Amino acid sequence: MSSPSEPAGPGDARPPTLMVPAAADWRRKTHRIFLKLLALPLLALALIFTGVGGGALAIVTFPQHAVVLYPVLGLLVLSGFGLIWLIVARVRRDLMEPLSDLRNWSLRMHGGNLSARIPVPGRGEFRELAQDINRLSDELKSLTMEMDSNVRAQTVRLARKTQSLDILYDVASSLSQPGDLDKLLESFLDTFIELVDARAATVRMLTDDGHTRLVASRGLAADVVEKDRLMDTSLCQCGWTSKEGGIRTQRGTQPCAKLLGVPMLKRDCLEFVVVPVTYQDRIVGVYNLFLDRPMSALGEDIQDLLNSVGKHLGLALEKSRLDNQARQIAIMEERNIIGNELHDSLAQGLVSMRLQVKMLGESLHKKDLRTAQSEVRHLRIAIDDAHVSLRELLATYRLKIDERGLVPAVAGMVERFSQETGVNVYFQNECRKFTLTPLQESQVFHIVKEALSNIRKHSHACNARILLSNNSHGTYTLLIEDDGEGIAPVSESLPGEHIGLSVMRERAERLPGELTIESEPGEGTRIVLSFPVAPRQIAMAK
Repeated sequence: MSSPSEPAGPGDARPPTLMVPAAADWRRKTHRIFLKLLALPLLALALIFTGVGGGALAIVTFPQHAVVLYPVLGLLVLSGFGLIWLIVARVRRDLMEPLSDLRNWSLRMHGGNLSARIPVPGRGEFRELAQDINRLSDELKSLTMEMDSNVRAQTVRLARKTQSLDILYDVASSLSQPGDLDKLLESFLDTFIELVDARAATVRMLTDDGHTRLVASRGLAADVVEKDRLMDTSLCQCGWTSKEGGIRTQRGTQPCAKLLGVPMLKRDCLEFVVVPVTYQDRIVGVYNLFLDRPMSALGEDIQDLLNSVGKHLGLALEKSRLDNQARQIAIMEERNIIGNELHDSLAQGLVSMRLQVKMLGESLHKKDLRTAQSEVRHLRIAIDDAHVSLRELLATYRLKIDERGLVPAVAGMVERFSQETGVNVYFQNECRKFTLTPLQESQVFHIVKEALSNIRKHSHACNARILLSNNSHGTYTLLIEDDGEGIAPVSESLPGEHIGLSVMRERAERLPGELTIESEPGEGTRIVLSFPVAPRQIAMAK
């Protein structure tokens, strides 16, 4: 037999065995059993039959002593048979019956009866063996019962863990639904009340002036909600939790009722629970549960679950705040854009018309009718241009990108432009995958629209081309070119003619990107926009 440290050979299919040291003094006890049961009785039997053989030989050798030897010989034979019977009886009693009891015990244990026991002999070595086996049986039964108890406890624990995961999933789902903050919190409270079987629930936000403000509630009367709208953080459990953290509980809502002057519930709850709402280890508020049973009855992991729900709620509230802030910033930026474009287009046009009106007045004062008629024509043209600019501005801020994306929106705009102006515009898209954000698509769309507006008003072109492409590094390129008259130098251009170009440059900076304009008088115009996208957007596209 190989030692435990020696691995089995490649031809040895036997599984490795754990070598257990033998019990102390086992050989002496084995020899003693052998001597008591077999060795000594067999030795006595051998001596008896030796005496019988010697007596028979003596009778044959000395017939004259046969009368004396026959009784002795008969006594020896009877003693031999008696000894044989004694050996058989002892072996049966001290060996066969214990072995039979041991076999019966093993069959009952194999059948699952852990209460099986071996009868304990009155004496002998098998008495100790039976006592040891029964003691091992008791220990095995105890271990089995303990294991069953542990399995049941683990099963209950896993069931509670599964329930906790289900609750977290439902809560996360309710908090991830689109909508404003009020609807989000209402959905959260409805879901959570149903999951933990609460009577009522509220959410309070921590304000900058040391108060907790009630932002959502379920299960409370309207007058209670109105009185509980704002509460000092130094007065109650909600305020203490918002400052110090940790889950707090109190029996019933009597302390809250004393502060408000009215009972919070018609029938008071058993336990009032306050849980912090956190975002990045910062407490932003608390939420409350009004329970009709102790919080501990919800499971041993209930505190971890409630804290996890508080983190999910804090993340949702912070996301809602950031979304509102982003919308406000977007509105402010768009208002700035509208203001700038009104200033750069209509405002300058109105300044030009004001000068023309002044010149018209001077011509009329001088009674120079020919000059006056010329000024009137210029004034009429300026008014028409201002009207066109106004309509284009209105169209720009009413126009929305096609829901299918940038390419269908540009294609539709090109088709309408060609029909209205007669200019042949060729739109070519070489982008396989788009990773642009909605804001980037909007800026590119309006740059194309401004370029087409300039072609309409100033270029007198017959043909134009729009090419949109990207490369493997995530850089997008927009090419717009025409065969028109080109862009006149600033010194030769009328006031307001280069406004569209400045608007396109501002939009390119917001992408952020680089806008290049190449033009020569009589050689057409070439506009190239190049901008990268964020690496994260490229990874998401892959």
